[in-house]
Amino acid sequence: MCGIVGWVDWTRDLRFEKNTISKMTATLTLRGPDDEGVWLSERMAFGHRRLSIIDLSGGAQPMVASDGDLPVVITYGGEVYNFRELREQLVEAGHRFRTRSDTEVVLRAYLQWGVEAFAKFNGMFALAIWDAKRSELWLVRDHLGIKPLYYYPTETGLIFGSEPKAILANPLARAELDASGVAEIFAVASAPTPGHGLYRNFHQVKPGRALRVSERGVNEYSYWSLPGELHEPRSGAAAERVRELLEDIVQRQMVSDVPLGALLSGGLDSSAVSALAARTLGVGRRLSTFSVDFPESRAEFQRTAWHDSLDEPYAQEVARHVGTDHTTILVQPEDVQKYEDTVLRARDFPGWGEMDISLYLLFTKVRRHTTVVLSGEAADEVFGGYPYFHDERAVEHPGFPWMYGKSSPSILLRREVEDAVRPLDYVEDRYHEAVAEAPTVEGESERDARLRKIGYLSLTRWLPSLLERNDRMSMAAGLEARVPFCDHRLVEYVWKLPWSAKNGDGLEKALLRGAIGNLLPASVANRRKSGFPANPNQGYLRSLLDRSSQLLATPNAPVFELVDPVKVRTLLEQGSALPSPRSSSSQTAGLSFLLNLDQWLRTYRVGIG
Repeated sequence: MCGIVGWVDWTRDLRFEKNTISKMTATLTLRGPDDEGVWLSERMAFGHRRLSIIDLSGGAQPMVASDGDLPVVITYGGEVYNFRELREQLVEAGHRFRTRSDTEVVLRAYLQWGVEAFAKFNGMFALAIWDAKRSELWLVRDHLGIKPLYYYPTETGLIFGSEPKAILANPLARAELDASGVAEIFAVASAPTPGHGLYRNFHQVKPGRALRVSERGVNEYSYWSLPGELHEPRSGAAAERVRELLEDIVQRQMVSDVPLGALLSGGLDSSAVSALAARTLGVGRRLSTFSVDFPESRAEFQRTAWHDSLDEPYAQEVARHVGTDHTTILVQPEDVQKYEDTVLRARDFPGWGEMDISLYLLFTKVRRHTTVVLSGEAADEVFGGYPYFHDERAVEHPGFPWMYGKSSPSILLRREVEDAVRPLDYVEDRYHEAVAEAPTVEGESERDARLRKIGYLSLTRWLPSLLERNDRMSMAAGLEARVPFCDHRLVEYVWKLPWSAKNGDGLEKALLRGAIGNLLPASVANRRKSGFPANPNQGYLRSLLDRSSQLLATPNAPVFELVDPVKVRTLLEQGSALPSPRSSSSQTAGLSFLLNLDQWLRTYRVGIG
C-alpha cells in the first residue's frame, strides 16, 4: 500500500515546485515507509511513498510510459488483484512489460483501454494518471472507497493526496471549517456525506468514480454503481455462489511478496476469512492470525445490542479448529492515552477516540509479524448483519436507522452555532438525498424495498467511516489491511438478492452462515453479532472524567467555540454519557470524542467561520 500526492496547475511552472511536492510527499511516509519518488513537469507534479508488497525491486513510482512522444505517468496506491489476468490480455494486445508489478498493469491498461480500464480493475486503489498528450489528469477511486483520495481545487488547478495532511502541506491550502464541516462532525459523523472533505474546499473522489481534470474544469465519470436488479436464485444456489466468490476473493487477496496474516476476532466474518485463507495456504503452512483483548475484559464485560459476547474465547476456538498460529494482543489502559496524538495525526480529523487507538495498537503489534493482513470488515453491510436491520423500530425510523433512539453530538452545540449549522435540517437533507439515489427493484414488497434502502444507506453512508478508520490506523502502522468482503463482485451479487435469501429463519447473515458454516465450529457459525470492543478499564474512564473536568476549567479552550460547556457540565453532573459519533456508544466514547475534538482544533489550528 502507498501514499500519493499531486498538483496540477495551468499557469505556473511546477518544475520549480520540487520543494513543495517533496514536503507533501513526506507527510505520507507512514503509508509508504519503503521508498519515495517525485516526478515533475511544467503543468503536473506527482509524489509517491511506497509500501512494497508486490515486485519489491521493480515497482518504483511514479511510473512513466509513453503515448507517442508524450508521457503518461501514474502514481498509485493499492492493489489490483486481477492484474495477472489483465497483464495476459495486454501482452496479447502487444504490450511489453518491464516489471512484475500491478502498477505497470494499471498504467498500460489505461494506455490500451482509456477510461474503460477502470471498470476492469478488481481491488482497492486510489490512483492518478497524467496524460500529457491530452493534458488531462485522471483521479480514480475503487468501487467501495476502500482507499482514500482527497482533492482541493485552486484558482488555477487542483491539489490532491491520499490524506488531507498532504494537501495541507501545500501553502495554497488551509485547515478551515465552515457550517457544513461542523455539521459533518457533529450531525452525521456516523454517516459521512460522500465526496465531502470536511475542511472547507476539501473534497473526496467518490467510490466508483473517476474525475477528469483539465483546463476546462473537473468532470465526474461513474464507472460502477449498484444495479437496480433482482436475482431470485434456486434453493441453495445463493450460498453456493457466495462460497465460490469468497474462495476466489480470498485466494486473489493472498497474493503478496511479503508476509501475510489475518485478523481473527472470533466473530463470523473474520473467522470466515481466516478459515478460507488457511485452506488456501494448504497443508504444511500455517496462517498467522491476531486478535485484540483488554486485561479487564472478563471482569468488566457488559452485554449490549452491539456487544453480545466476549471475543477472545471464540477467537481461540477458531484458531484451534482452523489450525492457525494465533496471537492475542493485549491493549494496556496506560497505552491508550500515550498514543492519542499519534492517532489524531493519522486521522487528520476528530475520530473515534479510544476505539481508534485500540485498533492502532493492534495494527502496530501485528506489523511486527506481517506486512499484509486480511480483515472481516464490511460483511455486516453486505449481508445485513447490524442490529438496525433487525429492529423494526429502526427499520421504520424516517432517518438513518442507526440513529434511532440515539442523540448525536450536535445536541452539545452552542446555540448560535446550532442556529448557523441547523444540524437537524442537515441530517434530514443528507438522508433524503441518500434515499433518493438508492436504486429500486421492481416488484419488491414495501418492507423489502425499505430494507434494500437501509442496505444502500449501510453500504454508502455507514461503511465509509469504517473503511476510513481501517485505512488510517493500518497505514499509520505501515500495514496493508485487505477487506475481502468489499470485493465489488460479491457486493453486487448479494445486493441483487431478495432479503429472504440473505436473512432467512430469523438469523442475521443466514446466507453467509450457510456459505461458510461448515468451515467453522458450530458455536462461531451461530454466534450473534458482536462489535469491536471498547476499553473496559475503570481507571481509564476516571482519567477521561478528570481530563474533561480540566477542559471545562480551561479558559478559551478551542472546543468551546463550538460546544456549549454548560451542556457538557450538566450531563457530567447527571452521570449521563456524552453523545459520540459512534452508534454503539459507551461511557468513554463521548468523553474521548470531546477531548479528541479539542486536541484536533489546537493541533491543526483549525479556522472556524
